[in-house]
Amino acid sequence: MTSIWKRTVAICFLLGAVALGHPKTVLGKLGQTIKATSIYALPSTRSLRYSTVRAYEYVVLRPCAKPGWYRILLQNMRLGYIKSSTVASLPWEVTTKRPSATRPSFPPSVYPNAGTYVASQSLRYVGTPYKWGGNDIENGIDCSAFVKKLYGAIGVNLPRTAAQQALVGQPILRLEDLRPGDRLYFWSKQRNKIGHTGIYLGGNYFIHSSTTNKGVATDYLPSKKWLSTLVDARR
Repeated sequence: MTSIWKRTVAICFLLGAVALGHPKTVLGKLGQTIKATSIYALPSTRSLRYSTVRAYEYVVLRPCAKPGWYRILLQNMRLGYIKSSTVASLPWEVTTKRPSATRPSFPPSVYPNAGTYVASQSLRYVGTPYKWGGNDIENGIDCSAFVKKLYGAIGVNLPRTAAQQALVGQPILRLEDLRPGDRLYFWSKQRNKIGHTGIYLGGNYFIHSSTTNKGVATDYLPSKKWLSTLVDARR
């Protein structure tokens, strides 16, 4: 792995040296690993491991909704995950004059595998707070709006509620046929109808805006809680 220390020092000196009075974008907090550790695709040691970081290297940290984890900014401006017990958060922000990487919207024809694109983009919003009826994917959003926004970015206009969305698209009848980007729908006993939705990521994980997690987060689909209430999946 290319030295994160060199990359972070470059960020601090070339991007963080912002003149007073000029706008700046905060990339995250400066952190330093306290021992050799791994960077994962999801906040779980069972997920894909991107790489290993040596002890005492500098990293750029962002908060994570899942306790015990940080999001970590990678060289390509995408995000990975690192266990918080392996890194120290330092009292400095890493900033840049340039805006953060944009989140462009493309029609499905640009992405032949639109589901994979939706799944990868969804991870950029881990940590967005949950808000009942919310439609702001940066500041507060509920489960069905989260799915609707991500699919809207590739030109697919889904209905607003989870129950309505579950009527749209190709049904997936077997768990082993799920692909990244497939939409998952869960039964609500309280409302006696489909009341929750998320997006399948692959590797038995899905992402959703959750009241339990207090925001956008990933969860393990085969767990008893989720598998027992899963009633539909659509592509």
